[in-house]
Amino acid sequence: MTVLSDRVRAVMESHWQPEGYTVPNAVTYPFRWLWDSCFHALVWAELGEPERAVSELAHVLQAQDDRGFVPHIDYGREPSHHEWFWGRSGSSTITQPPMYGHAVAALRRRGIDVGDDLVERARAGIQFFLRERRHPSGLVAVMHPWETGCDDSPRFDHWGAGDPKRWYDVKGALVAALPDNGFDCAPVSLSALVAWNGRELDLDTADLVDAIAARWDREQCTWIDGGESENTSGRVRTLEALLPLLVVEQPDALAAITDSAAFGGAFGPAGVHRAEPAFDRRRYWRGPVWPQLAYLLWLSGAPVAETTVRGAETSGLSEFWDPDDGTGLGASPQSWTCLAVVMSHNAADTRGSAGSTGAGSSGSNTSNVGAPWPPERPRRP
Repeated sequence: MTVLSDRVRAVMESHWQPEGYTVPNAVTYPFRWLWDSCFHALVWAELGEPERAVSELAHVLQAQDDRGFVPHIDYGREPSHHEWFWGRSGSSTITQPPMYGHAVAALRRRGIDVGDDLVERARAGIQFFLRERRHPSGLVAVMHPWETGCDDSPRFDHWGAGDPKRWYDVKGALVAALPDNGFDCAPVSLSALVAWNGRELDLDTADLVDAIAARWDREQCTWIDGGESENTSGRVRTLEALLPLLVVEQPDALAAITDSAAFGGAFGPAGVHRAEPAFDRRRYWRGPVWPQLAYLLWLSGAPVAETTVRGAETSGLSEFWDPDDGTGLGASPQSWTCLAVVMSHNAADTRGSAGSTGAGSSGSNTSNVGAPWPPERPRRP
């Protein structure tokens, strides 16, 4: 065991709940969050705890409704918490990136039996997006910025995200007006995660991938969101806007992730391009390193394992951190930052073989804890 592995195990154990899931942080985030738990399942599997990994996913998908919709927060232990805000008890009324597709597939590649029910539930969750959330642009629409997981990203400045007070009011009003709140936003980030997670479960997402590929802007070196912001903040160069690399091959975008004049940082990739006016290396969603995004872009082929692991360790496994000096920010410790142990154990698989489903991936699996990564599959050129 390494020092990092020991630290990760201690955090995960302390955040584990009797109900069978891991809280992101016991004080700041004391409930079950959707994509957090999917990442936690990967960490538990890496730690050699398959039962907890499966339990984590089961708890996420048990809240699924008949449409396939999975709420992003489960308040099961305190059903009335925030009932006044959501207008119902027990869970939220919005969702989050369907990382259960990747989690289910990654566990199965390790030889972990997740059960047919969880596989079908995960497929139904992705089909919900493909069936009910398609935007005229061909991308996936969101009903609230929180559904992307990138709460205050500059990509939402069209609606006021750059002004914290105004943004607080906007987000509350959008929840109050659900489901027909008029929020016309189709982020390439969520669209890419839906397409990739669907592909992980052998669903046909080719038309969605085509729609994503069509949003590439060579001059900006990024993909452009659909909807009301496509000519304004939907063009800001943010790290999450490069998630289409999971399904679309684009060398220029891949190179920008480690370019010190773009996103590159000594402690992981910055969340916003350094040349953007919105860039602030310590402001929430304005420039810090987000470990879950670094992990996903590592899977897409970006060689960011070493710097991200360094940042995770230096920050004390914080929720996010400064890309230039590793100063921890947000909640600390945060369970999803334990993804660092997955990246550390499989660092030799950087440049894409560690979970990539794309063409251009190369390398062999050198993990000492099993074979979690899939064979190559072609990305759209």
